Amino acid sequence: MPRPRTILLLVLALLLPAVCAMVGPHGFGLPDLATPIGRAVLQLRLTRIAAGLIVGGSLAVSGAVLQALLRNPLAEPYVLGVSGGGALGAALVILSGLAALHPLLLPGGAFLAALATLLLVYTLAGGRSGTPSVYELILGGVVVSAMLSSLLMLLISCADIEGLHSIIWWMLGNLQPASRPLLLACGGCGAAAFLVMWALARDLNALTLGRDMAHHLGVRTRLAVALALGAATLAAASAVALAGLIGFVGLIVPHAVRQLAGADHRRLLPASALAGGVFLVVCDTVARTVFAPLEVPVGVITALTGGPFFLMLLRRRKTTWFES
Repeated sequence: MPRPRTILLLVLALLLPAVCAMVGPHGFGLPDLATPIGRAVLQLRLTRIAAGLIVGGSLAVSGAVLQALLRNPLAEPYVLGVSGGGALGAALVILSGLAALHPLLLPGGAFLAALATLLLVYTLAGGRSGTPSVYELILGGVVVSAMLSSLLMLLISCADIEGLHSIIWWMLGNLQPASRPLLLACGGCGAAAFLVMWALARDLNALTLGRDMAHHLGVRTRLAVALALGAATLAAASAVALAGLIGFVGLIVPHAVRQLAGADHRRLLPASALAGGVFLVVCDTVARTVFAPLEVPVGVITALTGGPFFLMLLRRRKTTWFES
C-alpha cells in the first residue's frame, strides 16, 4: 500500500473510534466523568467500540480469505453457510443455558457448528471426485445455509418468551455489551485466526491464480486451503458468538480495501481488519444515535449499507477482481 494511504488508514482507525466514543443520543461530547452514571456511560461506549473492532475485523478478514479461496468477490462467511452454522450452534448454547457456565462455551459452540457446516458443505460439494469446484462449494453453501435457517426457525418456534426475545435480538446483530470474559474470549479467537490467515498470505496470493497454478508455484494447496478455511471459520464464528448475525461486512470491506491496498494479502488482511472494525463501530454509532431513544440493531444498518453495494458489484461482475 502506498505510504499516504497507509497513514490515512491508520489515522482513521485511531480517530473515528475516538469520535464515536464521544457521540451519544443527546449530542457530542464526553459524559460527565465526575458522576458514576457518566463513568458507566463511557465504559458502555468503550465496550461497544471494542466489540465492534473485534467483530468487524474478524468478519472482514474472514471475507477477504474466502474471496481469495473461492476467487469470487461476492464471497463472504454467509456463502459457505459458516455464519448460519455458527448461528445455529450459538443459539443451541444460549437456549440450553450453557452460555452462563463459561464464556468460552458460546464461541466454542458457534465454532464447532460452523466447522461442522463447512465440512458438510465440502463433503457434499466434493461428490465422487472429492475435490469440489468453486461453483459446487457456493451452491452447496447456499443450500446448506437455507436448511440451517429452517432449523434455527424451528428452535425459535419452540423457545419460551425469554429465550425467543434473546434469540431474535441476537439474530438481528447488535453490539450491546456482553460480559468481559466473553469479549476477551472472542477477541482471542479472532486474533488467533487472523495470525493463521496472515501467515498464509503468500499462499493466498498464489491461490487467487487457481489451485493448479498455486500447486506449480510450490504451494501445498490442500493444507493451505484447509488451514485458511479453518481460520476463516473460527474468525466468523467468534464474531457470530459475540454479536449475532451481522451481514455484508465481510463483503463490503475486503472489496473496498482491495481497491486501495491492492490484492497482496500481506497488506490486504491487516488493512481489512482495521477497516472492518472501524466500519462496524461507525455503523453501531449510527444505530444507537440516529433513531434515539430507540436503538436499531447494527445488523440492520450494515444490511441497508451492503444491499446497494452488493447490487453494484453484480453490475460490475465482468471486471477483473484480483489484479495485483
